[in-house]
Amino acid sequence: MSSAATAAPAWAVSRPGGRDAALMAVAVVGVSFSGPLTALVATSFLAIAFWRNAAGAVLLVPLLLRDRPALAGVGVRQLGSSVVAGLFLAAHFAAWLPSLSMTTVAASTALVTTTPIWTALAARVSGVHLPRQVWAGLALAVLGAALIAGVDVTVSWEALAGDGLALLGAICAGGYMLAGARARTRLTTSAYAVACYSTCALALAVAALVAGVPLVGFSARDWWLIAAITVCAQLLGHTILNKVLSTVGPTVVGLAILLEVPGALLVALVLLQQAPPLLALPGMVAVVIGVALVVRAGRPAPEADPL
Repeated sequence: MSSAATAAPAWAVSRPGGRDAALMAVAVVGVSFSGPLTALVATSFLAIAFWRNAAGAVLLVPLLLRDRPALAGVGVRQLGSSVVAGLFLAAHFAAWLPSLSMTTVAASTALVTTTPIWTALAARVSGVHLPRQVWAGLALAVLGAALIAGVDVTVSWEALAGDGLALLGAICAGGYMLAGARARTRLTTSAYAVACYSTCALALAVAALVAGVPLVGFSARDWWLIAAITVCAQLLGHTILNKVLSTVGPTVVGLAILLEVPGALLVALVLLQQAPPLLALPGMVAVVIGVALVVRAGRPAPEADPL
């Protein structure tokens, strides 16, 4: 179990060690498939988000049972933070996933991964001082994402609305990471993820019921795509990022997700034949340099605990 003595503060910007860096690399590859695969599913976005979270929670139950001794003494506060994180995650999916059908995968992914700027601003409002190099790296990384997404300004009002939803999804993702960082100071990855994903799935099920969106009756192709999204984006992506969240902090995790932008561009090029915008290459370079600046400015992180 991750403890307060070894975990970084919820607002911390910490430099990942070799193990954490390797885990984040795997997670970035996983989440890079999220947007393109979701765009291929014919069913409702609410249904996709519900099943990836519900299935993710169920698949992690064996790990939770293994960690039962570590749950002794867990308080309501940590479980409450997990519930709050799950609600923010549900809002993130409800805002971001519809944007994938309103704008390009590249633009939607670029804007939804501006999460670290919102976590850094939240830290600043809370009185936490961040080095200038962190702010410079954040600005450069977000500028890179904006270069990739900038082509939508001249496309259509629908695309602009999609961009706005993706940005709202980024803000909600910031709340998800900050609440998760607080919960992970006492909870194991499996305990936090099961509580968070279950809450998210329940909230999305209620939203689907209110909206009259069916959660079953899909084609075999859609079920296979949802399974792929669950494995790639939910288990290899979100869950691994939740594992390192307590040691490197939400801002660094959010910045790592910015690397999803070039990954999603490549996946979308192969799966959807969506050509990247002209500014994609300089935008990707800016994202990578910005991430490097923030990581270099962080203090060394403590070693992550086992899953």
